[in-house]
Amino acid sequence: MRTAYTVDTVRAAERDLMARLPDGTLMQRAAAGLAAACADLLGRVYGSRIVLLVGSGDNGGDALYAGARLARRGAGVTAVLLSPDRAHPGGLAALRRAGGTVARPGTAGQHIDRAHLVVDGIVGIGGRGGLRPDAAALAERAAAARAAVVAVDLPSGIEPDTGEVRGPAVRADLTVTFGTHKPGLLIDPGREYAGSVRLVDIGLDLPAEGELEALQHADVAALLPRPSAESDKYRRGVVGIAAGSARYPGAAVLAVWGALRGGAGAVRYVGPAGKAVIARFPETLVSDQGPGRAGRVQAWVVGPGAGDDAGPVAEVLDSDVPVLLDADGLRLADRDAVRARTAPTLMTPHAGEAAALLGTAREEVEGARLPAVRELAARYRATVLLKGSTTLIAGPDGGTVRVNPTGTPWLATAGSGDVLSGLAGSLLASGLSALDAAGAAAYVHGLAGRHAADGAPAGAHDVAEAIPAVWRDISGA
Repeated sequence: MRTAYTVDTVRAAERDLMARLPDGTLMQRAAAGLAAACADLLGRVYGSRIVLLVGSGDNGGDALYAGARLARRGAGVTAVLLSPDRAHPGGLAALRRAGGTVARPGTAGQHIDRAHLVVDGIVGIGGRGGLRPDAAALAERAAAARAAVVAVDLPSGIEPDTGEVRGPAVRADLTVTFGTHKPGLLIDPGREYAGSVRLVDIGLDLPAEGELEALQHADVAALLPRPSAESDKYRRGVVGIAAGSARYPGAAVLAVWGALRGGAGAVRYVGPAGKAVIARFPETLVSDQGPGRAGRVQAWVVGPGAGDDAGPVAEVLDSDVPVLLDADGLRLADRDAVRARTAPTLMTPHAGEAAALLGTAREEVEGARLPAVRELAARYRATVLLKGSTTLIAGPDGGTVRVNPTGTPWLATAGSGDVLSGLAGSLLASGLSALDAAGAAAYVHGLAGRHAADGAPAGAHDVAEAIPAVWRDISGA
Protein backbone atom coordinates (compact mmCIF):
# COMPACT_ATOMS: atom_id res chain seq x y z
CA MET A 1 0.00 0.00 0.00
CA ARG A 2 1.26 3.46 -0.88
CA THR A 3 0.62 6.14 1.72
CA ALA A 4 0.70 9.92 1.33
CA TYR A 5 1.20 12.37 4.18
CA THR A 6 0.39 16.03 4.70
CA VAL A 7 3.04 18.75 4.73
CA ASP A 8 2.80 19.14 8.51
CA THR A 9 3.45 15.43 9.05
CA VAL A 10 6.37 15.41 6.61
CA ARG A 11 7.91 18.51 8.17
CA ALA A 12 7.70 17.01 11.64
CA ALA A 13 9.37 13.80 10.45
CA GLU A 14 12.11 15.80 8.73
CA ARG A 15 12.80 17.80 11.88
CA ASP A 16 13.06 14.63 13.97
CA LEU A 17 15.45 13.06 11.48
CA MET A 18 17.62 16.14 11.02
CA ALA A 19 18.07 16.39 14.78
CA ARG A 20 19.80 13.00 14.67
CA LEU A 21 21.92 13.54 11.55
CA PRO A 22 24.92 15.73 10.69
CA ASP A 23 23.91 19.09 9.20
CA GLY A 24 23.00 18.88 5.52
CA THR A 25 22.72 15.08 5.37
CA LEU A 26 19.02 15.06 4.49
CA MET A 27 19.48 17.51 1.62
CA GLN A 28 22.37 15.46 0.26
CA ARG A 29 20.23 12.32 0.31
CA ALA A 30 17.50 14.12 -1.60
CA ALA A 31 19.98 15.61 -4.07
CA ALA A 32 21.57 12.22 -4.73
CA GLY A 33 18.18 10.67 -5.51
CA LEU A 34 17.21 13.61 -7.69
CA ALA A 35 20.47 13.49 -9.65
CA ALA A 36 20.09 9.75 -10.22
CA ALA A 37 16.54 10.20 -11.51
CA CYS A 38 17.66 12.98 -13.86
CA ALA A 39 20.51 10.83 -15.15
CA ASP A 40 18.14 7.94 -15.80
CA LEU A 41 15.79 10.21 -17.71
CA LEU A 42 18.57 11.71 -19.80
CA GLY A 43 20.21 8.40 -20.58
CA ARG A 44 23.47 10.19 -21.38
CA VAL A 45 24.63 12.79 -18.86
CA TYR A 46 27.94 13.79 -20.43
CA GLY A 47 27.41 16.69 -22.81
CA SER A 48 23.76 17.23 -21.91
CA ARG A 49 22.44 20.73 -21.19
CA ILE A 50 20.54 21.12 -17.92
CA VAL A 51 18.78 24.20 -16.59
CA LEU A 52 17.89 24.53 -12.92
CA LEU A 53 14.99 26.82 -12.00
CA VAL A 54 15.99 27.73 -8.46
CA GLY A 55 13.79 29.30 -5.83
CA SER A 56 14.77 30.55 -2.40
CA GLY A 57 13.98 27.52 -0.24
CA ASP A 58 15.38 24.07 0.42
CA ASN A 59 13.70 22.92 -2.79
CA GLY A 60 16.12 25.15 -4.69
CA GLY A 61 18.98 23.79 -2.60
CA ASP A 62 18.07 20.24 -3.60
CA ALA A 63 18.16 21.31 -7.25
CA LEU A 64 21.54 23.04 -6.88
CA TYR A 65 23.22 20.09 -5.15
CA ALA A 66 21.77 17.69 -7.71
CA GLY A 67 22.99 20.00 -10.46
CA ALA A 68 26.47 19.89 -8.96
CA ARG A 69 26.46 16.09 -9.09
CA LEU A 70 25.38 16.14 -12.73
CA ALA A 71 27.97 18.79 -13.62
CA ARG A 72 30.70 16.57 -12.19
CA ARG A 73 29.53 13.89 -14.64
CA GLY A 74 30.07 16.20 -17.60
CA ALA A 75 26.72 17.93 -18.00
CA GLY A 76 26.52 21.62 -18.77
CA VAL A 77 24.44 22.93 -15.86
CA THR A 78 23.05 26.45 -15.67
CA ALA A 79 21.09 27.77 -12.70
CA VAL A 80 18.38 30.39 -13.15
CA LEU A 81 18.03 32.12 -9.77
CA LEU A 82 14.60 33.57 -9.14
CA SER A 83 15.80 35.26 -5.94
CA PRO A 84 19.60 35.58 -6.32
CA ASP A 85 20.13 37.03 -2.85
CA ARG A 86 18.18 34.18 -1.24
CA ALA A 87 19.49 31.16 -3.15
CA HIS A 88 20.80 28.32 -0.99
CA PRO A 89 24.43 29.37 -0.40
CA GLY A 90 25.88 25.88 0.08
CA GLY A 91 24.13 24.50 -2.98
CA LEU A 92 25.17 27.45 -5.11
CA ALA A 93 28.80 27.13 -4.03
CA ALA A 94 28.73 23.38 -4.77
CA LEU A 95 27.36 24.00 -8.25
CA ARG A 96 30.05 26.54 -9.06
CA ARG A 97 32.83 24.29 -7.74
CA ALA A 98 31.56 21.50 -10.01
CA GLY A 99 31.72 23.78 -13.06
CA GLY A 100 28.11 24.86 -13.21
CA THR A 101 27.16 28.43 -14.01
CA VAL A 102 24.50 30.98 -13.14
CA ALA A 103 22.48 32.50 -15.98
CA ARG A 104 22.99 36.19 -16.58
CA PRO A 105 19.91 38.40 -16.19
CA GLY A 106 17.68 38.27 -19.26
CA THR A 107 19.13 35.02 -20.64
CA ALA A 108 16.97 32.44 -18.84
CA GLY A 109 14.70 31.85 -21.82
CA GLN A 110 17.62 31.19 -24.15
CA HIS A 111 19.05 28.59 -21.79
CA ILE A 112 15.66 26.87 -21.42
CA ASP A 113 15.17 26.75 -25.19
CA ARG A 114 18.50 24.94 -25.63
CA ALA A 115 18.19 22.58 -22.66
CA HIS A 116 17.77 18.84 -22.74
CA LEU A 117 16.41 18.86 -19.19
CA VAL A 118 14.80 21.53 -16.99
CA VAL A 119 14.68 20.97 -13.23
CA ASP A 120 11.86 22.70 -11.36
CA GLY A 121 13.22 23.76 -7.97
CA ILE A 122 11.11 26.93 -7.72
CA VAL A 123 8.99 26.12 -4.66
CA GLY A 124 8.47 22.89 -2.77
CA ILE A 125 5.85 21.52 -0.43
CA GLY A 126 5.82 24.76 1.52
CA GLY A 127 4.40 26.71 -1.43
CA ARG A 128 0.78 27.86 -1.57
CA GLY A 129 -1.20 29.25 -4.47
CA GLY A 130 -0.13 29.61 -8.09
CA LEU A 131 3.28 30.77 -9.26
CA ARG A 132 4.24 34.43 -9.23
CA PRO A 133 4.48 36.09 -12.68
CA ASP A 134 8.26 35.72 -13.08
CA ALA A 135 8.17 32.04 -12.15
CA ALA A 136 5.04 31.43 -14.23
CA ALA A 137 6.83 32.84 -17.30
CA LEU A 138 9.70 30.40 -16.82
CA ALA A 139 7.30 27.49 -16.36
CA GLU A 140 5.50 28.47 -19.56
CA ARG A 141 8.81 28.71 -21.43
CA ALA A 142 9.83 25.26 -20.17
CA ALA A 143 6.49 23.79 -21.26
CA ALA A 144 7.00 25.19 -24.75
CA ALA A 145 10.59 23.96 -25.03
CA ARG A 146 11.58 20.49 -26.16
CA ALA A 147 13.29 19.70 -22.87
CA ALA A 148 12.02 17.16 -20.36
CA VAL A 149 10.88 18.76 -17.09
CA VAL A 150 11.66 17.21 -13.70
CA ALA A 151 9.94 18.60 -10.60
CA VAL A 152 11.69 18.52 -7.24
CA ASP A 153 9.38 16.92 -4.64
CA LEU A 154 6.24 18.49 -6.16
CA PRO A 155 5.51 20.55 -9.29
CA SER A 156 5.70 24.20 -8.28
CA GLY A 157 2.26 25.76 -8.00
CA ILE A 158 0.45 22.58 -6.89
CA GLU A 159 -1.24 22.52 -3.49
CA PRO A 160 0.66 19.70 -1.76
CA ASP A 161 -2.12 18.55 0.58
CA THR A 162 -5.05 18.56 -1.86
CA GLY A 163 -3.82 18.54 -5.47
CA GLU A 164 -5.62 21.81 -6.18
CA VAL A 165 -4.18 24.12 -8.84
CA ARG A 166 -5.03 27.72 -7.98
CA GLY A 167 -3.00 29.47 -10.64
CA PRO A 168 -0.06 28.92 -13.00
CA ALA A 169 1.91 25.76 -12.21
CA VAL A 170 4.75 23.68 -13.62
CA ARG A 171 3.84 20.68 -15.77
CA ALA A 172 6.42 17.97 -15.17
CA ASP A 173 7.29 14.85 -17.11
CA LEU A 174 8.73 13.37 -13.91
CA THR A 175 8.37 14.32 -10.27
CA VAL A 176 11.03 13.10 -7.84
CA THR A 177 9.49 13.17 -4.38
CA PHE A 178 11.34 12.61 -1.12
CA GLY A 179 10.49 10.44 1.88
CA THR A 180 6.85 9.79 1.03
CA HIS A 181 4.16 10.63 -1.49
CA LYS A 182 2.28 13.87 -1.01
CA PRO A 183 -1.50 13.94 -1.53
CA GLY A 184 -1.18 16.47 -4.33
CA LEU A 185 0.78 13.95 -6.40
CA LEU A 186 -2.05 11.41 -6.29
CA ILE A 187 -5.14 13.61 -6.77
CA ASP A 188 -6.20 15.46 -9.90
CA PRO A 189 -5.77 18.07 -11.09
CA GLY A 190 -2.36 18.04 -9.38
CA ARG A 191 -1.64 14.47 -10.44
CA GLU A 192 -1.92 15.50 -14.09
CA TYR A 193 0.83 18.08 -13.57
CA ALA A 194 3.17 15.62 -11.84
CA GLY A 195 3.78 13.21 -14.73
CA SER A 196 5.48 10.01 -13.59
CA VAL A 197 6.39 9.97 -9.89
CA ARG A 198 9.59 8.53 -8.46
CA LEU A 199 9.89 8.14 -4.68
CA VAL A 200 13.31 8.57 -3.06
CA ASP A 201 13.71 7.10 0.43
CA ILE A 202 15.51 9.57 2.69
CA GLY A 203 14.89 7.73 5.96
CA LEU A 204 11.81 9.47 7.35
CA ASP A 205 10.01 7.81 10.25
CA LEU A 206 6.32 8.36 9.51
CA PRO A 207 3.16 7.33 11.37
CA ALA A 208 1.20 4.30 10.25
CA GLU A 209 -1.80 6.33 9.09
CA GLY A 210 -1.50 9.06 6.50
CA GLU A 211 -3.80 11.44 4.68
CA LEU A 212 -4.20 9.13 1.69
CA GLU A 213 -3.58 5.50 0.90
CA ALA A 214 -3.53 3.73 -2.45
CA LEU A 215 -4.22 0.00 -2.57
CA GLN A 216 -1.88 -2.24 -4.54
CA HIS A 217 -2.25 -5.74 -5.96
CA ALA A 218 -1.40 -7.54 -2.71
CA ASP A 219 -3.84 -5.40 -0.70
CA VAL A 220 -6.71 -6.09 -3.09
CA ALA A 221 -5.85 -9.79 -3.37
CA ALA A 222 -6.27 -10.05 0.39
CA LEU A 223 -9.73 -8.45 0.16
CA LEU A 224 -11.25 -10.35 -2.75
CA PRO A 225 -13.64 -13.08 -1.49
CA ARG A 226 -12.77 -16.71 -2.08
CA PRO A 227 -15.30 -19.53 -1.58
CA SER A 228 -14.35 -22.32 0.78
CA ALA A 229 -15.26 -25.99 0.62
CA GLU A 230 -18.25 -25.25 2.86
CA SER A 231 -19.56 -22.37 0.76
CA ASP A 232 -22.93 -22.31 -0.92
CA LYS A 233 -24.60 -19.51 -2.83
CA TYR A 234 -26.15 -18.03 0.31
CA ARG A 235 -23.02 -18.19 2.42
CA ARG A 236 -21.13 -16.39 -0.33
CA GLY A 237 -23.61 -13.54 -0.06
CA VAL A 238 -26.66 -12.43 -2.00
CA VAL A 239 -26.78 -8.94 -3.47
CA GLY A 240 -30.01 -7.20 -4.41
CA ILE A 241 -30.14 -4.87 -7.42
CA ALA A 242 -32.99 -2.34 -7.57
CA ALA A 243 -32.24 -0.55 -10.81
CA GLY A 244 -33.39 0.19 -14.32
CA SER A 245 -36.61 1.58 -15.76
CA ALA A 246 -38.61 1.40 -18.95
CA ARG A 247 -36.39 4.16 -20.32
CA TYR A 248 -33.10 2.74 -19.01
CA PRO A 249 -33.29 -1.08 -18.92
CA GLY A 250 -29.62 -1.34 -19.87
CA ALA A 251 -28.56 0.15 -16.53
CA ALA A 252 -30.17 -2.81 -14.78
CA VAL A 253 -28.44 -5.30 -17.08
CA LEU A 254 -25.04 -3.70 -16.55
CA ALA A 255 -25.43 -3.46 -12.76
CA VAL A 256 -26.40 -7.14 -12.62
CA TRP A 257 -23.46 -7.95 -14.89
CA GLY A 258 -21.06 -6.23 -12.49
CA ALA A 259 -22.65 -7.97 -9.52
CA LEU A 260 -22.36 -11.40 -11.09
CA ARG A 261 -18.65 -10.78 -11.61
CA GLY A 262 -18.14 -9.57 -8.05
CA GLY A 263 -18.02 -12.81 -6.10
CA ALA A 264 -21.46 -12.92 -4.49
CA GLY A 265 -23.24 -16.26 -4.55
CA ALA A 266 -26.47 -14.96 -6.06
CA VAL A 267 -28.00 -11.79 -7.47
CA ARG A 268 -31.62 -10.78 -6.87
CA TYR A 269 -33.01 -8.23 -9.31
CA VAL A 270 -36.03 -6.05 -8.54
CA GLY A 271 -37.47 -3.62 -11.06
CA PRO A 272 -39.18 -3.09 -14.39
CA ALA A 273 -36.28 -4.41 -16.49
CA GLY A 274 -36.70 -8.02 -15.39
CA LYS A 275 -37.22 -9.38 -18.90
CA ALA A 276 -34.05 -7.74 -20.18
CA VAL A 277 -32.08 -8.99 -17.19
CA ILE A 278 -33.31 -12.59 -17.35
CA ALA A 279 -32.77 -12.73 -21.11
CA ARG A 280 -29.11 -11.83 -20.65
CA PHE A 281 -28.47 -13.54 -17.30
CA PRO A 282 -30.86 -16.42 -16.64
CA GLU A 283 -29.13 -17.18 -13.33
CA THR A 284 -30.50 -13.93 -11.84
CA LEU A 285 -33.33 -14.23 -9.30
CA VAL A 286 -35.90 -11.77 -10.67
CA SER A 287 -38.83 -10.24 -8.82
CA ASP A 288 -41.34 -7.48 -9.59
CA GLN A 289 -42.77 -7.27 -6.05
CA GLY A 290 -40.45 -4.57 -4.72
CA PRO A 291 -37.31 -4.81 -2.56
CA GLY A 292 -39.21 -5.77 0.59
CA ARG A 293 -40.58 -8.93 -1.01
CA ALA A 294 -37.57 -9.95 -3.06
CA GLY A 295 -36.12 -12.27 -0.46
CA ARG A 296 -33.15 -12.11 1.87
CA VAL A 297 -30.07 -10.19 0.70
CA GLN A 298 -26.82 -9.19 2.40
CA ALA A 299 -26.56 -5.87 0.53
CA TRP A 300 -28.56 -3.68 -1.86
CA VAL A 301 -27.56 -1.64 -4.89
CA VAL A 302 -30.18 0.97 -5.76
CA GLY A 303 -30.44 3.76 -8.29
CA PRO A 304 -28.75 3.02 -11.63
CA GLY A 305 -31.20 4.00 -14.37
CA ALA A 306 -34.07 4.23 -11.86
CA GLY A 307 -35.66 7.26 -13.49
CA ASP A 308 -38.06 9.08 -11.17
CA ASP A 309 -39.42 6.22 -9.05
CA ALA A 310 -38.39 7.05 -5.49
CA GLY A 311 -40.32 4.16 -3.92
CA PRO A 312 -37.66 1.43 -4.25
CA VAL A 313 -34.98 3.85 -3.04
CA ALA A 314 -36.91 4.63 0.14
CA GLU A 315 -37.67 0.95 0.70
CA VAL A 316 -34.03 -0.05 0.34
CA LEU A 317 -32.82 2.74 2.62
CA ASP A 318 -35.20 1.44 5.28
CA SER A 319 -33.49 -1.97 5.26
CA ASP A 320 -30.97 -3.11 7.84
CA VAL A 321 -28.27 -4.28 5.40
CA PRO A 322 -25.49 -2.32 3.63
CA VAL A 323 -26.79 -0.17 0.78
CA LEU A 324 -25.00 1.27 -2.23
CA LEU A 325 -26.63 4.44 -3.61
CA ASP A 326 -25.78 5.39 -7.19
CA ALA A 327 -26.98 7.56 -10.06
CA ASP A 328 -30.73 8.35 -9.79
CA GLY A 329 -30.71 6.86 -6.30
CA LEU A 330 -28.54 9.74 -5.14
CA ARG A 331 -31.06 12.23 -6.47
CA LEU A 332 -34.16 10.41 -5.24
CA ALA A 333 -32.96 9.49 -1.76
CA ASP A 334 -34.31 11.33 1.26
CA ARG A 335 -31.18 12.85 2.72
CA ASP A 336 -32.35 12.59 6.30
CA ALA A 337 -33.05 8.89 5.70
CA VAL A 338 -29.49 8.41 4.48
CA ARG A 339 -28.07 10.11 7.56
CA ALA A 340 -30.31 8.13 9.90
CA ARG A 341 -29.21 4.69 8.68
CA THR A 342 -27.40 2.45 11.15
CA ALA A 343 -26.24 -0.10 8.56
CA PRO A 344 -23.38 0.98 6.25
CA THR A 345 -24.18 3.21 3.29
CA LEU A 346 -21.92 3.59 0.26
CA MET A 347 -22.59 6.52 -2.08
CA THR A 348 -20.95 6.57 -5.52
CA PRO A 349 -21.41 10.00 -7.14
CA HIS A 350 -19.52 11.51 -10.04
CA ALA A 351 -18.49 15.17 -9.76
CA GLY A 352 -21.80 16.53 -11.04
CA GLU A 353 -23.82 14.44 -8.61
CA ALA A 354 -21.46 15.33 -5.78
CA ALA A 355 -21.89 19.02 -6.58
CA ALA A 356 -25.68 18.66 -6.41
CA LEU A 357 -25.43 16.86 -3.06
CA LEU A 358 -23.16 19.59 -1.69
CA GLY A 359 -25.04 22.49 -3.24
CA THR A 360 -22.00 23.77 -5.11
CA ALA A 361 -20.65 23.95 -8.66
CA ARG A 362 -19.23 20.92 -10.46
CA GLU A 363 -16.02 22.87 -11.14
CA GLU A 364 -15.48 23.35 -7.42
CA VAL A 365 -15.71 19.61 -6.80
CA GLU A 366 -13.37 18.80 -9.69
CA GLY A 367 -10.84 21.41 -8.54
CA ALA A 368 -10.90 20.34 -4.88
CA ARG A 369 -11.72 16.64 -4.88
CA LEU A 370 -10.26 15.75 -1.49
CA PRO A 371 -12.18 18.38 0.52
CA ALA A 372 -15.32 17.52 -1.46
CA VAL A 373 -15.25 13.77 -0.73
CA ARG A 374 -14.50 14.40 2.95
CA GLU A 375 -17.37 16.86 3.22
CA LEU A 376 -19.81 14.48 1.52
CA ALA A 377 -18.88 11.60 3.81
CA ALA A 378 -19.22 13.74 6.92
CA ARG A 379 -22.47 15.41 5.83
CA TYR A 380 -24.25 12.18 4.89
CA ARG A 381 -22.61 9.91 7.50
CA ALA A 382 -21.74 7.51 4.71
CA THR A 383 -18.76 6.10 2.88
CA VAL A 384 -18.40 8.04 -0.37
CA LEU A 385 -16.70 6.90 -3.57
CA LEU A 386 -16.20 10.02 -5.68
CA LYS A 387 -15.75 8.89 -9.28
CA GLY A 388 -13.66 10.72 -11.86
CA SER A 389 -10.15 11.14 -13.17
CA THR A 390 -9.05 10.44 -9.60
CA THR A 391 -11.39 8.15 -7.69
CA LEU A 392 -11.38 8.95 -3.96
CA ILE A 393 -13.07 7.03 -1.15
CA ALA A 394 -13.77 8.60 2.25
CA GLY A 395 -15.43 7.13 5.30
CA PRO A 396 -17.77 8.96 7.68
CA ASP A 397 -15.23 8.82 10.50
CA GLY A 398 -12.86 11.29 8.81
CA GLY A 399 -9.95 8.83 8.66
CA THR A 400 -7.52 8.11 5.86
CA VAL A 401 -8.95 8.61 2.37
CA ARG A 402 -8.27 5.98 -0.29
CA VAL A 403 -7.23 6.97 -3.77
CA ASN A 404 -7.56 4.49 -6.61
CA PRO A 405 -4.37 4.18 -8.70
CA THR A 406 -5.93 2.19 -11.57
CA GLY A 407 -8.22 3.26 -14.36
CA THR A 408 -8.14 4.86 -17.79
CA PRO A 409 -9.94 7.78 -19.46
CA TRP A 410 -11.68 5.16 -21.63
CA LEU A 411 -13.82 4.35 -18.58
CA ALA A 412 -15.65 7.63 -19.17
CA THR A 413 -18.37 5.81 -21.10
CA ALA A 414 -22.09 5.25 -20.61
CA GLY A 415 -22.86 2.38 -18.23
CA SER A 416 -19.38 2.05 -16.78
CA GLY A 417 -20.59 3.34 -13.42
CA ASP A 418 -23.45 0.81 -13.41
CA VAL A 419 -20.92 -2.01 -13.70
CA LEU A 420 -18.90 -0.52 -10.84
CA SER A 421 -21.99 -0.28 -8.64
CA GLY A 422 -22.90 -3.92 -9.20
CA LEU A 423 -19.33 -5.01 -8.54
CA ALA A 424 -19.05 -2.99 -5.33
CA GLY A 425 -22.47 -4.15 -4.16
CA SER A 426 -21.47 -7.76 -4.64
CA LEU A 427 -18.36 -7.20 -2.53
CA LEU A 428 -20.52 -5.57 0.14
CA ALA A 429 -22.75 -8.65 0.15
CA SER A 430 -19.72 -10.92 0.56
CA GLY A 431 -18.97 -9.22 3.88
CA LEU A 432 -16.45 -6.49 3.09
CA SER A 433 -16.75 -3.14 4.83
CA ALA A 434 -18.01 -0.23 2.74
CA LEU A 435 -14.49 1.22 2.55
CA ASP A 436 -12.91 -2.08 1.50
CA ALA A 437 -15.69 -2.94 -0.95
CA ALA A 438 -15.39 0.47 -2.58
CA GLY A 439 -11.59 0.33 -2.71
CA ALA A 440 -11.39 -3.18 -4.12
CA ALA A 441 -14.18 -2.54 -6.63
CA ALA A 442 -12.59 0.67 -7.90
CA TYR A 443 -9.24 -1.08 -8.26
CA VAL A 444 -10.64 -4.07 -10.16
CA HIS A 445 -12.93 -1.88 -12.26
CA GLY A 446 -10.06 0.42 -13.22
CA LEU A 447 -7.86 -2.47 -14.30
CA ALA A 448 -10.75 -4.02 -16.18
CA GLY A 449 -11.17 -0.74 -18.01
CA ARG A 450 -7.52 -0.76 -19.03
CA HIS A 451 -7.73 -4.40 -20.08
CA ALA A 452 -10.91 -3.85 -22.11
CA ALA A 453 -9.71 -0.71 -23.83
CA ASP A 454 -6.09 -1.60 -24.50
CA GLY A 455 -5.64 1.83 -26.09
CA ALA A 456 -8.94 1.84 -27.99
CA PRO A 457 -12.58 2.67 -27.19
CA ALA A 458 -14.45 0.13 -25.09
CA GLY A 459 -18.03 -0.13 -23.90
CA ALA A 460 -19.28 -0.84 -20.39
CA HIS A 461 -20.07 -4.43 -21.37
CA ASP A 462 -16.40 -4.87 -22.38
CA VAL A 463 -15.37 -3.69 -18.93
CA ALA A 464 -17.68 -6.21 -17.26
CA GLU A 465 -16.35 -8.99 -19.46
CA ALA A 466 -12.76 -8.13 -18.50
CA ILE A 467 -13.34 -8.44 -14.74
CA PRO A 468 -12.66 -12.21 -14.44
CA ALA A 469 -9.26 -11.93 -16.15
CA VAL A 470 -8.29 -9.02 -13.92
CA TRP A 471 -9.55 -10.87 -10.83
CA ARG A 472 -7.37 -13.87 -11.70
CA ASP A 473 -4.35 -11.64 -12.27
CA ILE A 474 -4.77 -9.88 -8.92
CA SER A 475 -5.38 -13.07 -6.95
CA GLY A 476 -2.62 -15.00 -8.71
CA ALA A 477 -5.05 -17.71 -9.81
